Amino acid sequence: MTVNVNDSLHNTNTIVTVDRGVDVVVVDEETPLLSSSSSPSSSSSTPKIQKATPLPKLQIAIVLMLQICEPVCSQSIYPYINELVSTLDIVKGDEKKIGYYAGLIESLFFATEAMTVLQWSRVSDRIGRKPVLLLGLVGTILSMLSFGLSRTFWALVVSRCLCGLLNGNIGVMKSAMGELTDPTNQARAFALMPVIWAAGGSLGPLVGGSLSRPADRFPELFGAQFWKEYPYFLPCLATAAFTAIVLVTTIIWFKESNPKKAYRRKRATSGSSEATLIDDSYNDSVDGISGEADGKPLPLRSILTFPVVISVLNYVTLAFLNISANALMPLFFHMPIAMGGLDLGPVVIGYIMSVYGAGSGLFQILFFVPLVEKFGVRKTFVMSVSTFAPVFMMFPLMSLVAKYWGVGIGVWALLGVVLSLLFLMDTAYGCIFMYVTASAPNKRSLGATNGLSQTTASVARAIGPALSTSLYSFSIQYNILGGYAVYAVLAGLSAGALLLAIQLPHRLWGEDSHDDSEDDENKR
Repeated sequence: MTVNVNDSLHNTNTIVTVDRGVDVVVVDEETPLLSSSSSPSSSSSTPKIQKATPLPKLQIAIVLMLQICEPVCSQSIYPYINELVSTLDIVKGDEKKIGYYAGLIESLFFATEAMTVLQWSRVSDRIGRKPVLLLGLVGTILSMLSFGLSRTFWALVVSRCLCGLLNGNIGVMKSAMGELTDPTNQARAFALMPVIWAAGGSLGPLVGGSLSRPADRFPELFGAQFWKEYPYFLPCLATAAFTAIVLVTTIIWFKESNPKKAYRRKRATSGSSEATLIDDSYNDSVDGISGEADGKPLPLRSILTFPVVISVLNYVTLAFLNISANALMPLFFHMPIAMGGLDLGPVVIGYIMSVYGAGSGLFQILFFVPLVEKFGVRKTFVMSVSTFAPVFMMFPLMSLVAKYWGVGIGVWALLGVVLSLLFLMDTAYGCIFMYVTASAPNKRSLGATNGLSQTTASVARAIGPALSTSLYSFSIQYNILGGYAVYAVLAGLSAGALLLAIQLPHRLWGEDSHDDSEDDENKR
């Protein structure tokens, strides 16, 4: 076995030549995850365009099923949460206080998730992705059932905290997605994630709005006293049952994606490290040899490189502004017209949120890949983030139209504009997921990198709902800027997010600098 070292500006590649003539590239601890590899014989020649690797469809489908559980469960409460809070003794009949407590309940899941998601991701680096994913699903099921059975404010608080503490799935899922793909097919795979999130964002509010208060809406089926005492248990039961189906599917069909764990299993069955190096796929060979040399994932301090930090900061601002808008919309729809809202019921709110989710998913399917191919990842991301400011400024305009002319065609037309802008905004997620994945120093640190990004994003998502809904109530209560100060604050923060977005590099870290020039040559 011979070892050759090839140093370059951005990475260090080690070429291990096995006796049978098989070259395996081991990525050094400081190598960007998406960096291209080269052998000694071709290091000085122009690299060839790689053919896209087929996606492992079943495994990708299961990861997407895991992902859809979070928006289905978390957003199913949006249509009725404000109505639920208004029935609690804690607000004492004062509708101006609804925003304070509704936002707090919406934020608690992300606040507690932020405390544990990084730890869950690092645990998944050691014991594998699958056990952590299964535990997260169990926690989601238990918390949704307890939420539906809660009749006091503090019982609602405990159930949301339970869900966040036991659920580290979102960061682990992104790690699994990164391990199941490579640079040739990663854009296709990551384009599916915002689509699935949008589908969950459509299904969740639809279930929550349609199944709330079943004793009033479907008395022939749900006329028992139980459904009158627990009017919001049915949507919680439905989402918990859906999550249980995903849990069983994951147990039966999902295969461990952590390369380190897969490598160890293959070594145990092959009986020879040389046979494993030859027969394993490229990804398993890379991580298997690296694991032998290193033995541990990188420490957290080593992960805090500039690519990771700037990618995570952009993800945080995106998550904050998005969750702020998502929490503000149902409150805005629920509040009386005199208090700056539209005075809509839970069913109508559920339908609107469902249209938002479905339309966003369809937009991602039709336009995400064409946009990235035409403008690049960075320009698409910047364009998407630029929609936040006009979105927030449309809310006071809708409110003024409703006050003067009622909730008619003018309000619905403006709402259509808001939803269209949000469809484009959601394309930012696919872009930033690619930046975060590409920024990881190596594959062994992918779980920790995604865990770090999800931890900080969860902090932002914890602050967003509480801040936006509380600012709404504060603006109304003290008549600041006519009750519209919340939108001015969020529009100002949106401008700051745009300034941060343009700091991203034009190319993903580790992309081959020759790819574009060779593509142009082939087109000629």
